[in-house]
Amino acid sequence: MKSYVVREFGAALAELESPTPVPTGTQVLVEVRHCGVCHSDVHLREGSFDLGGGKRLSSRLALPHVLGHEIEGMVVAAGPAAEAITKGARVAVFPWIGCGQCRACRRGEENVCLGETRQLGCSSACPGGYATHVLVPHPRYLLDYGRTDPALAAACMCSGLTAYAALKKLAPPDPSEHILLIGCGGVGMMAIQFALALFGRAPLVADIDRGRLEAARAAGAAAGYDPADEATPERIRAATDGGPAAVVDFVGSEQTLALATRAVSRGGRIVVVGLFGGTLRLPLPLIPLRALSIVGSNTGSLSEAEEMMSLVRAGRVQPIPLERRPLSAADDALRALERGAVTGRIVLVP
Repeated sequence: MKSYVVREFGAALAELESPTPVPTGTQVLVEVRHCGVCHSDVHLREGSFDLGGGKRLSSRLALPHVLGHEIEGMVVAAGPAAEAITKGARVAVFPWIGCGQCRACRRGEENVCLGETRQLGCSSACPGGYATHVLVPHPRYLLDYGRTDPALAAACMCSGLTAYAALKKLAPPDPSEHILLIGCGGVGMMAIQFALALFGRAPLVADIDRGRLEAARAAGAAAGYDPADEATPERIRAATDGGPAAVVDFVGSEQTLALATRAVSRGGRIVVVGLFGGTLRLPLPLIPLRALSIVGSNTGSLSEAEEMMSLVRAGRVQPIPLERRPLSAADDALRALERGAVTGRIVLVP
């Protein structure tokens, strides 16, 4: 099989030819047809995450490594213990697989596994979808996406699920309340659709890129704001009668979190999703005095993926902008995402 691998952190991906894996036990071999390019892949290729103050968190990936966790493809083989598998079936692959033994996994939250994770494309032991084939540990991680565009089904496995799970952490807003989404990349664009589906009302959005703001408004956002404008927090608060009840930050930078904390209403909730990097700078007394809740959200569980996919299959989620590129362009796609030159999602096609 062919794959594109990280051989050296920060360097260009390298093409690799290797034997196609043979599934054993409950494993299923999927021929990759679509694989989305996520901003997490940029960080993983770099080898670390920015913690602010000159500090970095190592990804601890063993090299060489195959990235890619937004996978859609066709079942081509299965191990002898893999039950109820139909060869030739087209499936979306849930990648956030845990150890199966820790207390998080036992309660169905494999995405926040406390042990040795088996996340496809994100953990050393499990190569991802920047390849012609991927090995999936068990059939339960294969999701039916119905008649959905397969490229969208692939993107749903991270950008869609991450957006859905983050919004599920919010209480349904009162008709007089507003939600602000910061960042209109692939995850933020998905969040617009899920906000409409879950809450029945259009969210506000903020992004420094005018093109992405226009795309977000075209996708159903109620209004768009520029986080770089110093007047933006007050404009948002004025337009929302004291601030949105909730803010979801899909960027996760010092600047965007500062916007979130300045704009959100008293008693509001901030959900941090993005991994851009930096540190939280907020006077601690303001958290209790304003009764703020600040929580993190990390992808989503298998049950949330199944809930999300039911909405997608029902046609309640409109496609985000999707650009198909050949697998051989994986490195160029990562560079484009790193430059902020992508609206929606690039999806690789082997």
